[in-house]
Amino acid sequence: MPKTDYYNDPEAPKANSLVVAVGVIVQNASGHVLMIQRSDNGLWALPGGAQELGESTQDAAVRETFEETGVRVEVTGVTGIYSDPAHVIAYDDGEVRQEFIIMLRAVPANPTQLRTSAESRNVEWVSPDALESKSIGPSTLARLRHGLGSKDAVYLS
Repeated sequence: MPKTDYYNDPEAPKANSLVVAVGVIVQNASGHVLMIQRSDNGLWALPGGAQELGESTQDAAVRETFEETGVRVEVTGVTGIYSDPAHVIAYDDGEVRQEFIIMLRAVPANPTQLRTSAESRNVEWVSPDALESKSIGPSTLARLRHGLGSKDAVYLS
């Protein structure tokens, strides 16, 4: 379902829902970050999505990462919780979500062949130095900077 992100935009539609979501910063032994190119808007993003009823946040992160990339992961920590009401996501069905995403850190659980999905047209391991060359939305870029920063700090918004 196509979506449009609004951040600090006075013209943004008013939120009408709040959905718990997870995002995952997966780094391999070389320090490269697992990234997907989204099918809906073409931007590069981190694996993640909505947590489903009956699953834990950690289980949602493992499921979403595998669904979008083919990589099974082991969650190792929390990098941030993002709930800024100035960030809303409008979907073409009329839903407008206030951002609420729990960002987790993970490592690959086993060597896996990368694969795409309906949500990801490309999947790549990206060097942190090459992130600036990708077309990445501002909220994802901020989450990457926070998550790749201090391993002891948890960002809250």
